[in-house]
Amino acid sequence: MTAPQTNPNQTHDPQTYQAVLCRTFAEPESLTVESLPMPTPGSGEVLIAVHAAGVNYPDALMVQGLYQVRPPLPFVPGAEAAGIIGAVGEGVTHLTVGQRVAAFTGTGAFASHLIAPANAVMPLPDGMEFDVAACLPLAYGTSMHALSDRAALKAGETLLVLGAAGGVGLAAVAIGKAMGARVIAAAGTDEKVGLCLEHGADAGINYTSGNLRDELKALTDGKGPDVIFDPVGGDYTEAAFRSIGWGGRFLVVGFAAGGVPKLPLNLPLLKGASVVGVFWGEFARRNPRGNAANLARLAGWVMDGTLRPLVSARYSLERTPEALRALLSREVTGKVVVTP
Repeated sequence: MTAPQTNPNQTHDPQTYQAVLCRTFAEPESLTVESLPMPTPGSGEVLIAVHAAGVNYPDALMVQGLYQVRPPLPFVPGAEAAGIIGAVGEGVTHLTVGQRVAAFTGTGAFASHLIAPANAVMPLPDGMEFDVAACLPLAYGTSMHALSDRAALKAGETLLVLGAAGGVGLAAVAIGKAMGARVIAAAGTDEKVGLCLEHGADAGINYTSGNLRDELKALTDGKGPDVIFDPVGGDYTEAAFRSIGWGGRFLVVGFAAGGVPKLPLNLPLLKGASVVGVFWGEFARRNPRGNAANLARLAGWVMDGTLRPLVSARYSLERTPEALRALLSREVTGKVVVTP
C-alpha cells in the first residue's frame, strides 16, 4: 500500500506543523502529509499538541466525500484527539497551558497540532493514557449516548451488539456490561467473537457461520433481545429486528456494511418495538452539558477499571491512509490511533 507523499521542504520550524491534508475527495491513498503555518487560537479556542488521534469510520467516508458532512477542500481529516494544550485564546478560563485534554472537533485531528473550541475539550484525569483518551469522544461517546440516552438500557435487560468487534461495537459491549445488561456480541469471525467474550460479552454469535435468528432465539429462551445496537446495517439488520423482544429498542447507529437497509414497517408494529436513531455528533452539539456528563462518566469507568478500551494498532502520521483503509476493509478490532 502506498504511503502518502511527504513534502520534501518540510522542516521542524516552530512556526509550522505537520498535517494530513485532503485536497480532493478520493480514496485514502490520495492523502498527503504537508507542513502548514502554525495556527493561533482565537477567542474561545485552544491549541492542542496532539499525542494521539482516534481513527473512525466517518473519517474514511469523509475523505471520499461519502459522509453526510462534506468539509470545504482542502481540509485535515480526523475527528478526535488527545494531547496537551499549547496555547489558549481570549476568554478561555477553565483550561490552561500544559493541561492534558481530549477533544472532538469533527476534522483537524490527523496533525501534530489542532485548534479546538474550548467547549469541545475535556480535561483528562491524571494517569489516563493519550491513546485511550483519544478513543473516548466518538466511539465511546456514541455508544454511551445510544445505550443511556436513546435506549434507556436497564440492568438485567439483554443487549445485542452487531459488528461487536469494531471500535463502536466493542465500546457498546463494555458499556452495556457496565450498565448491568446481559450482552450478546455478534461478529463475522470466530476470532472476533472470542475477542468480544474476552472484553465482557456474555455470549457470542458468528453470524457468517450460523443462523442469527435461531441462535438469538436459543440464547434468549425465545424472548429476543431488549435492545439491539446496529452500527453495521446491511443484510443482518432485518434478521436482527425480526428477533427483537416485545417493546424492544433498535438503535440505528451506522452503516459500516455500506448499504442502508429497509425495514417493513409492520415489524415495529407487531413487536411493539421502536426504531431509534443515534446521531451522537448532533447530540453533542445541541446538548454539550449532557455529552460532557456522559464523557465524565466514561472517564471514571476507565480510571476505575470498569472499561478497558482496546487500542489494537498505532499508526504514524504518514501511515494514516493505511489506518483508514483497514477500517474500510473491516480489518480493525477495537480502536486504532494515529500518533503524530
